[in-house]
Amino acid sequence: MGNSLCCSASGERLATAARDGDLGEARRLLELNPGLAKYSIFGGFNSSLHLAAADGRTEIAKLLLEKGADVNSRNICGQTPLMHACRSGHWDIVQILLLFRCDVLKVEYLNSRTALHFAAEGGHVRCIRLLVADFSCGASVSSKDGAQEGSIPKSSLRRGYDQLALSKFVNKAANGGVTALHLAALNGHFDCVHLLLDLHADVSSVALYYSSSTSSIGAGSTPLHYAACGGNLKCCQVLIARGASRSTENYNGWLPCDVARMWGCHSLEPLLSPNSDFTIPLFRPSNYLSLPLRSILDIARSLQVAKSQWSMQPFVSFYVRRDCGLQSSPATSDGDDLCAVCLERVCTVACEGCGHELCITCALCLCSTSKTTPETDARPGSIPCPFCRNGIVSFVKLPTFPPKELKLNQELSLCIKCSFDPHDLRRTAIACKSEFLKNT
Repeated sequence: MGNSLCCSASGERLATAARDGDLGEARRLLELNPGLAKYSIFGGFNSSLHLAAADGRTEIAKLLLEKGADVNSRNICGQTPLMHACRSGHWDIVQILLLFRCDVLKVEYLNSRTALHFAAEGGHVRCIRLLVADFSCGASVSSKDGAQEGSIPKSSLRRGYDQLALSKFVNKAANGGVTALHLAALNGHFDCVHLLLDLHADVSSVALYYSSSTSSIGAGSTPLHYAACGGNLKCCQVLIARGASRSTENYNGWLPCDVARMWGCHSLEPLLSPNSDFTIPLFRPSNYLSLPLRSILDIARSLQVAKSQWSMQPFVSFYVRRDCGLQSSPATSDGDDLCAVCLERVCTVACEGCGHELCITCALCLCSTSKTTPETDARPGSIPCPFCRNGIVSFVKLPTFPPKELKLNQELSLCIKCSFDPHDLRRTAIACKSEFLKNT
């Protein structure tokens, strides 16, 4: 029942600790055998990372990834930890997996679904926001009228905005032609439908039979047919406002209003009638667009790599704590560089535009959880600055790593000989007779 990496008993204990959130037990087991991070349970073949992602065990997920767990590991159904996190709606786990560069394009074996399908089906709009971050979502939305179509700013092109790749990812069809927009519309998740439409989801895509429970919708149905079955008024309105046709028949010859009638959603029939004269409200860009999310993820990834390299140096790792690239160096006694939000970590990023500084952890949380500013003069997709409320469209990394607070000849109390060559700590550490070494 075990595998070549570790004994079965220890692997089962780690899996149980990951499922139950026992961080102390997980840390002890991994210290004894780091190879346990790759262990899979016999039968279900869910790794400990799968279990931690499904149950939202954030600290255990970070620990497993730091110990070498495969971020793209699959279970017997071909599902990755990212899919488990999106299905359960644990956006903080999704964020960590993205920092360790998980592959958002992977599909499961059974239904060819991506993590985006799982997030859309469950209505987890913040997970969707994170999944599309590497495509620089929201960059093509006009800043004046909020229209979906618009020219792409040059600054967005420099940051690697790829509308074609974004559209291809959002409109990826699972088995039967079902897209994420179909699933969000069927389950009545308006925020997800609204966000997907702003990410260039195709309102005219047609699906075959989804499952036995919804097969009576009919093959060839559009997202509007699925929204009519789901019975959510706002989902139908936003689809029609973005170009969905009320006169499109599926392969059974049914209109969206026919589907609404068959599923008992009679209140939608006047709206979905092909000759309806109902006024469709105007929808501004989704509150869950996030322009600066791409930049802050890139910065966090670069800090993670940099801190990993610095942690290889003895004594420097004593001072610079490597914690998934999210923790900055401890603040100095003057406190001038403390993040004004958490008052715990030093500032490592600055808002492009207003210039206010935050730590990387607070900036990530701000972009992942905050809704966009509702002011009409703010650029759609910008995040309101917590200090001045101006819209943030991107972050820039402050030149503070290696941390400016790290004064090797003072903080580490190296001797004069060692302070002359602080980068050659391995060779000089043995001969160093400083007070720091005496105390260790």
